[in-house]
Amino acid sequence: MNYMDYIKPMFATSGGKPFSSGDWIFELKLDGFRAIAELNKGKEKLYSRNGLDFSKDYPAVFSALKKLNLKAILDGEIVALDKNNSPSFQLLQQTMIDPSIQLAYYVFDILQLNGKDLTRLPLIERKEILKKSLQPNEVIRYSDHIEKEGKKFFELVIKKNIEGMMAKKKDSLYMPGRRSADWLKVKHHHEQEAIIIGFTEPKGGRKHFGSLLLAVYHNGELKYVGNAGTGFNDQGLKDVFDKMKPLTVDRSPVKEKIPATGDVTWIKPKLVSNIKFTEWTNGGQMRHPVFLGLRKDKSAREVIKERE
Repeated sequence: MNYMDYIKPMFATSGGKPFSSGDWIFELKLDGFRAIAELNKGKEKLYSRNGLDFSKDYPAVFSALKKLNLKAILDGEIVALDKNNSPSFQLLQQTMIDPSIQLAYYVFDILQLNGKDLTRLPLIERKEILKKSLQPNEVIRYSDHIEKEGKKFFELVIKKNIEGMMAKKKDSLYMPGRRSADWLKVKHHHEQEAIIIGFTEPKGGRKHFGSLLLAVYHNGELKYVGNAGTGFNDQGLKDVFDKMKPLTVDRSPVKEKIPATGDVTWIKPKLVSNIKFTEWTNGGQMRHPVFLGLRKDKSAREVIKERE
């Protein structure tokens, strides 16, 4: 279910290399689903960046939020934690069938408190209000930050093998639905959202499909960016295949001629995947792409190539 009336979060821009500055704060970039929580004593909502209801998908998070006894609007990230207490996007895909997986909602911003709009306050003030107002527990966690030392913080990101860091201007205002250079994504891993446009036939003992054909939007048109054939277990192959099967079409969704990849079944460009890879080739394709999971929180039209 999608909410008709929902708040779109503020979005960050890809930010290149790590840096240090006294005008910025630095947070962990968490590998999960962005989520807005509207808390109003019995009228709670938890939803994705495009209004998808998360309350039934992540009941442990929703239940923990209701126990906060807080009238507020929060912005954060739902993540699944591995045995090292690190976020794992692949684990997040399995929470529906494995309730033992530890979920957490890391809250990094507050838009409203007790009916008062906070979006026009500087970020550093909003963070102070959030920290004082929030009573963290095992599931609901405050996403802390450091000031100035972005380069040293990024060294910790590398050591912990985390996806990256967020750099945010201390005086930045919260602009719902806007993408701003006041918030920057500084990545450790090469990851890219990609639209599934088709799949190849399986070979050997593999079931359902061989690899996924991937694309992104460039100047309003779909551009092929490679095939991903690894990153799946048996259940994952079946789950993705079941979602692709109703979307099959007769023709390729891209105008360009795609290099020979064997027998291909084309699908409507609706499904968005998360892909890890080593680098972009000169021809604009991802080298050694690995499938991490599907993104149900993003529409295909949002998917463009991330700036390196």
